[in-house]
Amino acid sequence: MAIIEVSNLKKSFGNLEVLKNITFDVNKNDVVAVIGPSGSGKSTMLRSLVQLEDINAGSISFSGEYLVKDGIYSKPQEIKRITAKMGMVFQHFNLFPHLTVKENLELAPKLVKKESSAAIEQRSAEILEKIGLTERATAYPANLSGGQKQRVAIARALMMNPEILLFDEPTSALDPELTGEVLQVMKKLAEEHMTMIVVTHEMGFAKEVANRVIFMDNGEIVESGAPTELFDHPQFDRTKAFLNRSYK
Repeated sequence: MAIIEVSNLKKSFGNLEVLKNITFDVNKNDVVAVIGPSGSGKSTMLRSLVQLEDINAGSISFSGEYLVKDGIYSKPQEIKRITAKMGMVFQHFNLFPHLTVKENLELAPKLVKKESSAAIEQRSAEILEKIGLTERATAYPANLSGGQKQRVAIARALMMNPEILLFDEPTSALDPELTGEVLQVMKKLAEEHMTMIVVTHEMGFAKEVANRVIFMDNGEIVESGAPTELFDHPQFDRTKAFLNRSYK
């Protein structure tokens, strides 16, 4: 059964139609890479999955429960419960500057989850070890590199035990030499069978790590398929033109 089902999603900003009948699904343990030119609607689509953007029409369901059906949203408490199953990692980290790395990780679970402080602290220690930042637990974001900040942002999302992680261009704000360390963490999560949707410009990551790639352009899904098929045998001229510019 699909963990996420998206059907005929439409979204406009005024007269500008940014999503046009977007339809796809994601199965458990999938790593879906979403690629396409800037302004193609990728981030808007991703943000709509956790209601950071309201859609105008269409349906989104998570494990058979509707976040929105035929453009009508569920009750606020249902939306909150459904979206809590998804973790979001943003382009610009969004860490709290006045909190240490450890405090950034533990704040949301302490506010939201009915767990003991000891259990939360144990999990934060385990996750910091997983991402290779144990020694930076008491550091503040200002004293971290961009790559370290993004790894902390991933760790913070993992603290809520999400069933799926959404990544919105997680390396685009990083210098090239820092990109690798973030992609390595994401690759490790994929190897551990974390379900992920990744909006990315990293074509190498999409081809190596994803099991499905979606190509968007002008608010539409132009084509999707296995990485080897889409990268090596694209079916549409728009896909071919984009890959010729972006994947050499």
